[in-house]
Amino acid sequence: MADKDGELVARIAGGAAALAAAYATRKVLTFAWTRAVGKEPPIDPESPDIGLAEALGWAVLTGVGMEVARVLAVRATHKRFAPRRHRDIEELPL
Repeated sequence: MADKDGELVARIAGGAAALAAAYATRKVLTFAWTRAVGKEPPIDPESPDIGLAEALGWAVLTGVGMEVARVLAVRATHKRFAPRRHRDIEELPL
């Protein structure tokens, strides 16, 4: 049961880390977009008032950026909190 409890803690902490990473990443991406393009990112990329290149650029940037941040945050959290299943395998004598 201890392994299950450790996995649960890792999953909950991973979810919280993913939310925090998403928030921070959104702020960073918005700042970077504003600096690079000179205006705020599109609020509603589906709007016909927004150019196709701008809408696609923002969609790709946020999609890739958010997923990269989520994966890194969850992996780091799981590495920290998940129970060790195969601990010290490399150190075992042959």
